[in-house]
Amino acid sequence: MISVSRLVRKFTPNNINTRADIKRFSRKIMSVSHQNIGFHQPRLVAKKVLAKPQSEGEGAVVRRSIGRPELKSLDPFLMLDEFSVSPPAGFPDHPHRGFETVTYVLQGGITHQDFGGHKGTIHAGEVQWMTAGRGIVHSEMPAGEGTQTGLQLWINLSSKDKMIEPRYQELRKDEIPSAEKDGVEVRVIAGESMGVHSPVYTRTPSMFLDFVLKPNSQFHQSVPESWNAFVYIIEGEGVFGTPNSSPILAHHMLVLGPGDGLSAWNKSLNPLRFILVGGEPLNEPVVQHGPFVMNTQAEIDKTIEDYYYGKNGFEMAKQWRSK
Repeated sequence: MISVSRLVRKFTPNNINTRADIKRFSRKIMSVSHQNIGFHQPRLVAKKVLAKPQSEGEGAVVRRSIGRPELKSLDPFLMLDEFSVSPPAGFPDHPHRGFETVTYVLQGGITHQDFGGHKGTIHAGEVQWMTAGRGIVHSEMPAGEGTQTGLQLWINLSSKDKMIEPRYQELRKDEIPSAEKDGVEVRVIAGESMGVHSPVYTRTPSMFLDFVLKPNSQFHQSVPESWNAFVYIIEGEGVFGTPNSSPILAHHMLVLGPGDGLSAWNKSLNPLRFILVGGEPLNEPVVQHGPFVMNTQAEIDKTIEDYYYGKNGFEMAKQWRSK
């Protein structure tokens, strides 16, 4: 059975001369993809954004990819930061309303506490999926000495869910399902891969997969065709979309184009680590004022009033201070 890479080598710009050649090439790619990799149309890289360091919180540094001028949002995703923080820096008391935050620690630990009495620490390989809903005030601070690193993703909530009660889903390292095959390891934070499913409930339907590809390995992952999706490279360099694409280095965000799956190759001598995230677009207006995300300016004005006067979800905001 012919492989996709052999097919790409067979059809080059020098021998694809007519519209019929292009159609024949596309049909063969789709046929091979369907037979070998479980989906029909591979997603190609539509946009590449380098996440450059910037200051955030108090003394912390983040590499922001979603939520910067080059990529203000990717429905339903509002922000993605790769953070690096060392004591005494951190993210002291601050509010949220109207969306969810997903914090995934890569190194060290982050201690979280909020005005409702919830407190805990997540360490490397652990995740907190927080639904801010109608309102939370909390702090996120380094749990120990040295540099603590991780990822934080903001996922928008639909208009019907923006004012729900806050809730948490926290998974320890051994509670995150994982699988390994042919030099590829995946940790399933949300969604499904290699036949394993995450227990996380995603109010806005989404997937969050952490892949490590050993040198000379490849993987093909289905992604719902109607969803938006992206890759963020944590470590190493990888080839995405087609096997003859140029390798892309760490700290790049790759917005994926139309299709129902992603193909990735590690052609380097070192491991490749990246996350693949996808979500169902809400297709709703987004009005954002810092940590408040609603659908209209009137709702933002009301949120600021609620926070200032301590009402409608922010009743404990004035009295509470983290310790």
